[in-house]
Amino acid sequence: MQSLDCRQQQCPHPVIETRKLILASSGGPLEVLVGDETARDNVTRLAESQGYGVSVAPAEGGFALRLTPGGKPASDAPEPAVTGRTLVYIAADVMGSGSDELGRVLLKNFLFTLVELESRPDALFFVNAGVKLVCQGSEVRETLEKLACDGVDIAACGLCLEYFHLKDQVAVGRVTNMLDIVTALSQAGRIIRP
Repeated sequence: MQSLDCRQQQCPHPVIETRKLILASSGGPLEVLVGDETARDNVTRLAESQGYGVSVAPAEGGFALRLTPGGKPASDAPEPAVTGRTLVYIAADVMGSGSDELGRVLLKNFLFTLVELESRPDALFFVNAGVKLVCQGSEVRETLEKLACDGVDIAACGLCLEYFHLKDQVAVGRVTNMLDIVTALSQAGRIIRP
């Protein structure tokens, strides 16, 4: 039985690593070790959505999840058809409101998770304080470079870069303008705003 130890990992890593294991497995049972209830619940939902049955037992430092193929089948309902490009519009260097420290972690995890998706967005547009993420010293620079290497258009608002005195520090992607941003958004099939 293949086993994966994620007890020392925080969200979203246990789910992402479990997904990789499921995709690479030969269809046999799997064991995933997680360190907390949130990871237990998230990995269980993922496994069930992929057609695995899940049994949970306490384990040292957390929980042991046994994933058995042939459990509740994944939904066969077709996803709604979306025509047009999928764009991500990032207007801040944090995700959500409340704690900026937590918001930075959430946005970093959001971008990291985009890299792991099979179907990536077509473009990421950065405006306002979001442009800080494409510049030298950004904690997400490597993640954005991976997305760019996979063909995702990374574009930062030139006016915003000028406002923050960052135009000469762009490290990934291209500098764009509001006409380009508005045109792309108005023609998009799906807009994601973290």
